[in-house]
Amino acid sequence: MEEDPQDALAKCRAGIDDVDRRIVELLNERTNFVERIGSIKQSFKMPIYEPKREEEVYLNIHASNHGPMPADSVKRVFERIIDEMRTIQRNRMLGEKKP
Repeated sequence: MEEDPQDALAKCRAGIDDVDRRIVELLNERTNFVERIGSIKQSFKMPIYEPKREEEVYLNIHASNHGPMPADSVKRVFERIIDEMRTIQRNRMLGEKKP
């Protein structure tokens, strides 16, 4: 017997909701590292933006991606993540409080 399309959609959407919650958890974990790095950079008067490190991140994610998401799509997602993390780091270094 074939599955009802509404049930199939509901199951897929529940799976997406679960994945989204895990992504948020991982983004917050990444943010904790970014904040620690920001503190170190601030202590040693280092710049926030490090193009060489950014390129290392892209190489790492490219090597880790086995699809089905295309490499250029993954890179665009990470460009946005890195941009947001840089903003968080800059704001923390300027003394902005956590939410």
